Amino acid sequence: QLRLVESGGGLVQPGGSLRLSCAASGITRNFFAMGWFRQAPGKEREGVSCISGSSGSTKYADSVKGRFTISRDDEKNMVYLQMNSLKPEDTAVYYCAADLRCGAGEYEAWGRGTQVTVSS
Repeated sequence: QLRLVESGGGLVQPGGSLRLSCAASGITRNFFAMGWFRQAPGKEREGVSCISGSSGSTKYADSVKGRFTISRDDEKNMVYLQMNSLKPEDTAVYYCAADLRCGAGEYEAWGRGTQVTVSS
C-alpha cells in the first residue's frame, strides 16, 4: 500500500520561500504522476501542480506559475514543491497525491497534509 507523508510547511512572511517534501513509502511506482493540492479554510481543494511519472512533464495552476516549481526524485521516492514569492493567498493545507496521470483523478494515495501560513 502506497503511503505519502508531507513535510516542510510552516509560517513564512510574504515574499518568502518554503520547500515542501512528500515522502512515498510502501508499494511505490515510478510511473505514478504526483500532484500537489491545497485547501484553504472555507474553500474547495484545488490543484497546484503535477509532475508526470513518465516524461517528467509538469503542470501548474495559473495562480502559482512562475513562483512554484515541482520536482521528483524517484530514487529517493520523494516529490518536492519549491514555493517562492509566497503570498497570503497561498495560505492553505498542502497535500500530495499519487495519480495514474496528471488530471486523471484516479488517486492511489493522499497524504495528510502540511500547513503553510503566509503572514507578516
